[in-house]
Amino acid sequence: MEKVPLTRAGHDSLSQELKKLKSQERPAIIKAIAEARELGDLSENAEYHSAREKQGFIEGRVKEIESLLGRAEVIDPSKFTGSVKFGATVVIVDEDTDEEKTYQIVGEPEADLEQGRLNMKSPLARALIGKDEGDSIDVRTPGGTRSYEILSVKFG
Repeated sequence: MEKVPLTRAGHDSLSQELKKLKSQERPAIIKAIAEARELGDLSENAEYHSAREKQGFIEGRVKEIESLLGRAEVIDPSKFTGSVKFGATVVIVDEDTDEEKTYQIVGEPEADLEQGRLNMKSPLARALIGKDEGDSIDVRTPGGTRSYEILSVKFG
């Protein structure tokens, strides 16, 4: 089985989501299904069908998180120094627009571009890994090749 690299924060976040799904969401949907059943004819009962659909989503997410946590390899980036690696927080500047962006390179399950968490398998992250402060990189994007300079690399 392939290990899933996660930061400690990513692992904790998934653990909390799993706990909430099992202790709050699952019991609430079971109750909603029971209440919808009491309304009678299930073939035309929208509340029942909606609750069953949500139950399917919850159970699927529980299985997905349990699988991820079972294969998780928690990596502590605070032990790293030097060039860009998993867990690094990198400040880059677009060499064309002078726009600065900050990203942390993380595993796929915790990636969230809006939160500045970049999937380590993304083209930008792959271009950054192994580089140092001051290096320039070129990244091929759907809109063409973009050039960035690495302003800083921090761990932890």
